[in-house]
Amino acid sequence: MKATIHIGGRDYTADLNTGHSIAIPLQFDGPQPNSYGVPAATSIAYEDGTFVGDTRRGGSCNFETVSLTPHCNGTHTECLGHITDERISVEAIIPAGLKPATLITVSPEEALLSPESYFLVKEEQDRIISARMLRDALENADPDFLEALVIRTAPNDVQKCRRQYTEQPAPFFSAEAMQLVLEYKVQHLLVDIPSLDRAFDNGQLSTHHLFWNLAQGSHADAPDAHRGKSVTEFIYVPDYIPDGQYLLDLQIAPFVLDAAPSRPVLFSVSDHQPHDV
Repeated sequence: MKATIHIGGRDYTADLNTGHSIAIPLQFDGPQPNSYGVPAATSIAYEDGTFVGDTRRGGSCNFETVSLTPHCNGTHTECLGHITDERISVEAIIPAGLKPATLITVSPEEALLSPESYFLVKEEQDRIISARMLRDALENADPDFLEALVIRTAPNDVQKCRRQYTEQPAPFFSAEAMQLVLEYKVQHLLVDIPSLDRAFDNGQLSTHHLFWNLAQGSHADAPDAHRGKSVTEFIYVPDYIPDGQYLLDLQIAPFVLDAAPSRPVLFSVSDHQPHDV
């Protein structure tokens, strides 16, 4: 099915039958990505008396109980409620529908070699996504396609789909990089790392606070907080998907939580070529 969509004064065509999922499939019985060393996500056949929810064990159907920590076990989308006392639900906040998006690829750099800053003292193992590299990658980006920004980091090996990030720390955003994201008015930020911040940052989540316009150290919702914005972490964008403009379908499990498992899908777009009359 092809659709014609009007964005920023121009018409674009998208084939809605050929989307690219950039979610990491969560294998309950196989390797999974993990941050903070939380227990792996599990799926266990439900048992109650003589009933067992597994046809291989004589059950009439498969009937499983799932346990997971959305922030740490795979692709998820989170909202302002991630850092507020108020229990704000991602399912209630994020609007449905296709969103103009831009995909870029950047190579994180050693933090100690960069003039850019972080909210804590930079350490030897730190690697950052810097404002400089974002500015270079977005030099020719169409502002109308920056409602969502998808960032792929290099190197882009498939191990991201099963990496244990307590053993291999991920890069994170410099303060200047996140400030640039704000200047571009990005509403939905998607990254292939477990967090916008350094994993062990004394619980400050400073870059998250900056993105959602919440005072540093505060957990109180504020009138000027960016309630409609979202962050999607733990994506994986295969190399065969080129940088450029897309439509994003941000599919989110309807969990009444600050974060929920999600399945972002990218659809390629092209300039609309009207048929001759």
